[in-house]
Amino acid sequence: MTVLPPRTAPLPPRTAPANRLLGALLLLPATLALLWSYVLPSLSTVVESFQRGSLLGQRRPAPPIADEGAGFENYERALNGNFFGGLGTVVLMALVPLLAALVVAPLLALAADRAGRVARVVTRVLLALPIALYAPTAVVIGWYTGRLRDGSWEFGARSTSVWVFAWLSAGLVVAIAATAFLAVLRDRSPGRRPGPALLVVGAVLGLGILATVLQTITVPLLLPTRSPPPVSAAVLRSLAVADFGPGAAASVVLLVMLGVLGLGTVALLLATRTRIEVAPAEPVRPAHPAAVVAVAVGGVALLAILGYALFPWLRHTTSLGGDLPRGFSTGRIILNTWLPPLVSAVVGVGLAALGGYAIGALRPLGRWSELLLLPFAPWLFVGTGPLAIAGYQRTRDFSQIDTFLGLIPPTWLSIPALVLFTLFFRARRSTVVSALPLAAFTLLLVWLLSAQEVLWPYLVAQSPTNRPAPLTAVTLSQGLAAFGGTEAALALVLPLPLLLLFAAAFVALQVGYLDRLTVRIGRERSAFAPPPGAAPPVPGMVPPPGTAPPPPRPVPPRPAPPFAPPNG
Repeated sequence: MTVLPPRTAPLPPRTAPANRLLGALLLLPATLALLWSYVLPSLSTVVESFQRGSLLGQRRPAPPIADEGAGFENYERALNGNFFGGLGTVVLMALVPLLAALVVAPLLALAADRAGRVARVVTRVLLALPIALYAPTAVVIGWYTGRLRDGSWEFGARSTSVWVFAWLSAGLVVAIAATAFLAVLRDRSPGRRPGPALLVVGAVLGLGILATVLQTITVPLLLPTRSPPPVSAAVLRSLAVADFGPGAAASVVLLVMLGVLGLGTVALLLATRTRIEVAPAEPVRPAHPAAVVAVAVGGVALLAILGYALFPWLRHTTSLGGDLPRGFSTGRIILNTWLPPLVSAVVGVGLAALGGYAIGALRPLGRWSELLLLPFAPWLFVGTGPLAIAGYQRTRDFSQIDTFLGLIPPTWLSIPALVLFTLFFRARRSTVVSALPLAAFTLLLVWLLSAQEVLWPYLVAQSPTNRPAPLTAVTLSQGLAAFGGTEAALALVLPLPLLLLFAAAFVALQVGYLDRLTVRIGRERSAFAPPPGAAPPVPGMVPPPGTAPPPPRPVPPRPAPPFAPPNG
């Protein structure tokens, strides 16, 4: 019997109207968090930028001394100061991270992909280390107390800040970018070429790096220069002189720049139909010897960079339990460092997961559901810095300055996590169970990043009993001769037991889960759909081995031929 060619099996239908209503309800908490954490503080910052007056930074300060309109005077003061010089510093700081993300990382990912399964697993183990060792404040203080104080670097020079930031960010940028590029190369679908997806991922990484450098605060805080990045000029100087107007004006300009970057990133992801899927098991492929050599060289270089950049801090990690000055408590510092960010991370990632599932899987607006990301897009890259003045005023109004509750970061929704979960759930084969490891990875990452932030505690924590480890290390390093205990504080920034815990978790997730994810662009095809550009099926063609075709169509019976008498 002739085997007919398999029909193209349609993808499962999208959700019913009842599930669309459920999706709208699940998206509501994320929307409320967006209003509370981003929209209202942004509006408050805009209003403050047109006000004239000062505010004393006490625990329960009085209302502003003079609260009157200032027109565009604050914008003139902010832009005529050193704002554009700070943008020049941002460009210089971004050069090395962009080079690492757009040149080094794709080459390392390509080599690891061609070097075989074992080499790729080893590469992923190495990529987990820079993420688990993320402690920017401790690294900069280590450089400050080591290489900078002995005169080998010129303190206060912009070149010093640029090079310290380059060493600080190179390993982390390569780790994140190479992980993303490996996910693109993981796609083994017939007829697909990784080039377009690599370009999309590279563009997203480049925009994200620019947005991150615009808001960097650790290096300018510890290594001040004449042309600091905009956040430092906008927030720190305004708080130092108790004049919020120019700082709010600079923050508004920065919010506009970050909003354009965020909208452009989300628009690119939507236009290219980018999605994240769990890829099927790949067949065994031969390893290319040249790729194996490239992976070995790249791994050694990555370890060398990490060792050089992190050694001034890592040598103090064994000082846990060392002597701290009077007024500082080891247990209280650890509690202040890790518990408040955990609360914010659990809520922010949880709401992001619900919102991503609502948009990507339940689809409240049908085929247009991904457009629901656009209201969130302007704040995709916005961190604490541009909204710090509004957050400080809100914390002061609730009498939470110098309290444990005030240490909780004011961000109750992780918008990057919302976009990530939306891209994952928009793939029709994604399930809630398959998203659990992704949620664990995102939660750990957001928790670690939040715990290492120094700006928000710098604004709200005044007494030593309420300061987390990064701020404590900053305080003790700046008064090294008077206080001492810098080594003990550096050991508390990322204690060795937690460092090992994060390292083990990120290694397990890299090897066991992230190695199975793939990033794809374009329309999603069925498992039985022919690849783009493939020849049409030939009658009698048998499906390829391992493919389960749908049941064959019934063949109608042929009518019996009429009786024909024999010749003759």
